[in-house]
Amino acid sequence: MNPFLHERWPFFFEDNHLLVVYKPAGLLSQGDETGEANLLDLSKAWIKERHHKPGQAFLGLVHRLDRPVAGAMVFARTSKSASRLSEQIRNRRMRKVYLAVVEGGPPSAAGRLVHCLERRERAVRIVSHPTPLGREARLAYRVRETAGGRSLVEIELETGRKHQIRLQLAHVGCPIVGDVRYGASEPLPSRQIALLAREISFEHPTRRETLAFTTPAPAGWPWPMSEPPGQAPFWNWSDYAPALRGHAW
Repeated sequence: MNPFLHERWPFFFEDNHLLVVYKPAGLLSQGDETGEANLLDLSKAWIKERHHKPGQAFLGLVHRLDRPVAGAMVFARTSKSASRLSEQIRNRRMRKVYLAVVEGGPPSAAGRLVHCLERRERAVRIVSHPTPLGREARLAYRVRETAGGRSLVEIELETGRKHQIRLQLAHVGCPIVGDVRYGASEPLPSRQIALLAREISFEHPTRRETLAFTTPAPAGWPWPMSEPPGQAPFWNWSDYAPALRGHAW
């Protein structure tokens, strides 16, 4: 993996059609009304500098990660790529696998969770029956390991709803470590949560070949992982930000 904006910040893939890059916890996926730093704008600035592009670089956002979540994100470098990647997401042909460290554990070693999520403005909740604002949320999970009152759970999304994994795991009694918003007993030091977008795979928008990427567990991840030495990125944006002060991005 080559470095992105920092020697400990990996990007996984770049060509004329795509950019696949790591999003640390604590960094927004895209800009909002706060005007804070976000991965979309940082990536545009990186492309502009790397390729000496005049004017604004185009980069299309095709999916998001919650602010306290780390992992790989895919951006489209052309409008055609954006359209084709969005179609894959709609048709559920983009595979997304997450790792979560949870308090306790799910009700069984493996299974599926199906709930109705209702979103009102910025709040999302699980409701017991369908409502006009409710949408079905589905995921499959398996418990990989259990130790010390916690479990390492692998999740594969079948739908992509806001806060879906966080809500569904909390609803069955095993909130994600650090996710105090949804019932965790205490926060993690930088208010990130122990949820990692671990794997993503999809068809290249022009070459018709499958691309697959795995995010290394970040430094400080609260579960022992067998990662190649020296490949752990920083977990939180706050560890990168001081080194980037004064740059154009």
